[in-house]
Amino acid sequence: MTDLGKKLIGSAFALLVGVSGSHAQGRLSEGDILKSLEGSGQAGRAADLNVDALRRDVEKRIQVEGTENAASPPPALQALATMPNLTVEIQFDFDSDWIRPASWETIGVIADALHHPLLLSNKFIVVGHTDAKGSRDYNLKLSQRRADSVREMLISTFRIEPERLVAVGLGEEQLQDMKNPEAGANRRVQLLNIGPR
Repeated sequence: MTDLGKKLIGSAFALLVGVSGSHAQGRLSEGDILKSLEGSGQAGRAADLNVDALRRDVEKRIQVEGTENAASPPPALQALATMPNLTVEIQFDFDSDWIRPASWETIGVIADALHHPLLLSNKFIVVGHTDAKGSRDYNLKLSQRRADSVREMLISTFRIEPERLVAVGLGEEQLQDMKNPEAGANRRVQLLNIGPR
């Protein structure tokens, strides 16, 4: 197990205060987000989550194992999956990073919460996930483009400072519904508070 995996496992229950399960489109409120993310910054900073190292670990695993569907997530992502976080469904056009209008309101509510004084001094990771249709390598790239799109909308449309947001795509490496790898529940975006900027 890598040092990153050990560090993530060691801080798995301390990183974030969150809500359980995914939020269905249109049911997310600013209060939900604040409840999920406030007060978690110190724990996020203590975890010292390194997005670049996480990305490299996933890319290396795909190179070693091949591009067929992942059997299970690597240890670092198993730990990440146990961390409380805000998980939302963001709708994209098929095989695209274009965010559908049905999800614009959801991203707007997230932005409102990020502008709230309780979260204003914190930095966040936008994590993109896909289902298991297609190759792992392709899904990794698609999820990165989608995470980048959410980050860009938060910055350009809702004026969140760019230095407050980091985007990372994990493709199909951290499926939410392992028994149904092609299920829609696997196509999601997570928001993680990593502490003061």
